Amino acid sequence: MSTPTTSSPNLSLPTSHFTPPTFPFLHLSPLPSKFKKLPLTKILSSQTPSPPSSDKAFDIVSILLAIPNWADKNQERRMKTKRLLYKPEDWVQHRSSLRHIRHLLSSLNSRVVLSLVPPVIAFTSVAIVVATYNSAVLLHWLPEFFPVLRASSLPYQLTAPALALLLVFRTEASYSRYEEGRKAWTKVISGTNDFARQVISSVDLSSDVLVKNALLQYIMAFPVALKCHVIHGSDIAQDLQTLIEPEDLSVIVSSTHRPRCIIDFISQTLRMLNLEESKLNVLESKISCFYEGIGICEQLIGIPIPLSYTRLTSRFLVLWHFSLPIILWDDCNWIVVPATFISAASLFCIEEVGVLIEEPFPMLPLDELLKLLQNNIQEAMENELMIRQLITKRKNRSRKPSPNGQPTT
Repeated sequence: MSTPTTSSPNLSLPTSHFTPPTFPFLHLSPLPSKFKKLPLTKILSSQTPSPPSSDKAFDIVSILLAIPNWADKNQERRMKTKRLLYKPEDWVQHRSSLRHIRHLLSSLNSRVVLSLVPPVIAFTSVAIVVATYNSAVLLHWLPEFFPVLRASSLPYQLTAPALALLLVFRTEASYSRYEEGRKAWTKVISGTNDFARQVISSVDLSSDVLVKNALLQYIMAFPVALKCHVIHGSDIAQDLQTLIEPEDLSVIVSSTHRPRCIIDFISQTLRMLNLEESKLNVLESKISCFYEGIGICEQLIGIPIPLSYTRLTSRFLVLWHFSLPIILWDDCNWIVVPATFISAASLFCIEEVGVLIEEPFPMLPLDELLKLLQNNIQEAMENELMIRQLITKRKNRSRKPSPNGQPTT
């Protein structure tokens, strides 16, 4: 029996006569050859948007550091303020009975007080947070499992003498450095005066006038170079432009150790003088005072108080004031905020004074002392010729015989 064959129906689709529209105004240029050689992953990655940057984090950090940076800039700017020598009227004002009121009213202009703004604000803010949290717990604004932050004051009573002694020793060590720096500069200035006096009295003005004047200029220039050597930010070219010739000044400025370079100028100039060996040895012995001053000043500026001592004082103060609101809560409640403010301002002020006078040379009136030194030496140079003429005239008059044969007095 044969099976009938069925013919499949015609499934062919009719031919479409649709033509896509053209856009004559749109011109698609072919891709550059460099894009054709790039893999697809790089092309896709270049088109994906980049992840958000951490600008917000930097903004928060910059906001938090705004006050400390302002305080540091203000402190460094005031460290460059020139100190003045006290006059009699300054001492009268210094011991006035109204000095306490005057000092209190000028607190906002104090370099020490302005440098305390960051730590005092930080610890006062911690006290506000602790007081707010404890008040919220006591008013049942928080769940019951949140504890009240309180502690016994006995640990503070035991450690308070240790903190007081630590601050006293820290300030005393800093003041000893200040006193040592003051004594070192006293020796340098007195040695410079003595050296200049020896040159003025030993060197004949008629034979070596140019060399003598140059030597005295180098002697006056040494303390200025030493001051610029130990105080950061000093302009030695400006300070020496009225004392040193331009050729010599260029050599001094280009040298690595400028005070020693001036000592070399002094030594070479001494050899050019027509002096006896004994007088020359006396003058050369005066240079040892300059080397001693350089050594003491470089040690003070390069070797601070042991850093472990400074860090211990700072850490002790920070931990003390972080936990102070918790210790005082039971006795003071919201009074912990002004109490923490007063404690931080007082104790950190003592520590800040110790840090400031640890570097003694910006605290000394060196510019005024050097100006006074130069005026004294220049006055001695101007008076030298007049004094010699008066003495010579008096000497010749004493040798002239009188009409009656008796020597004149």
